[in-house]
Amino acid sequence: MSVRKLAMLTFRFLLLAPLVLIAADISFDVGDRLGHRWWWYALPPALATVVVIVMNRWGGTPDRRPAAHAPVAVAPPVTGRWSALNSPANRTPSHGTHAYGQTFAIDIVAESEPGARPSFRWLWPLARRNQDFPAFGAPLLAVADGTVVRATDRHRDHLSRTSLPALLYLMLAEASVREISGVGRILGNHLVLDLGDGTYAAYAHVQRGSLAVREGDRVRAGQLLARCGNSGNSTEPHLHFQLMDGPDPDTARGIPFEWHGIGVPRNGEVFEAPTGVSEALTEVSEKASATPAPHIG
Repeated sequence: MSVRKLAMLTFRFLLLAPLVLIAADISFDVGDRLGHRWWWYALPPALATVVVIVMNRWGGTPDRRPAAHAPVAVAPPVTGRWSALNSPANRTPSHGTHAYGQTFAIDIVAESEPGARPSFRWLWPLARRNQDFPAFGAPLLAVADGTVVRATDRHRDHLSRTSLPALLYLMLAEASVREISGVGRILGNHLVLDLGDGTYAAYAHVQRGSLAVREGDRVRAGQLLARCGNSGNSTEPHLHFQLMDGPDPDTARGIPFEWHGIGVPRNGEVFEAPTGVSEALTEVSEKASATPAPHIG
């Protein structure tokens, strides 16, 4: 077991420890022996925070790859009109943590036309159906030739968390349970492709029942992999995409990327990806010969 994997398991155990202590107190009066000192219950989460800080400082860009800081050029994983959230073009780590290989991850939501995507509401409606969002069911494409090394399709697509009460529920309760449960509950249904040269592409929050490939399959750039969903630690249907240096997000470190013809869109930036697989493959081929960035597939 790697040190990074052990650190993530320790982190989850420390998050769970206060609940274990409370249950032990109720069942066996452990609180009497501990003197009912509040800090016994606060200590494990505090130590978990320390573990996360150490992981953040330690978990940056891998240095064993050639040109470790150069972005890897791949095709866009979607087609049509989208916009970016939590982009590494604005900051790194883009999601506030290096954990799960997220250093250079990006979230994208479909913007088929202005106003097509429901906006955040303070109180009502508390949640919306996934079908109300244009991203739900959108095709997700292979960004390069590769091999499917992880393919998970057992998590449900939950309702949106796009109101203040729903968002607070996600941040204060649901997200913590998912952290304790492991990376699978955070990513939801997801795919990981081995692109070669120590580079892996991860697609998270995939729609349940939409996988068009399975582990071990060889795929070509532009091939349909699955459809966009709202599983895992997600506020609304969207794609969470990242490159990393290993197949297991628990132990992987992030790798910077750029999409052919697009680059890395900034937060709120609307971009248009080629609308057909043949167009995407043509664009990838043309850009591959022109760009100095490393190209895979």
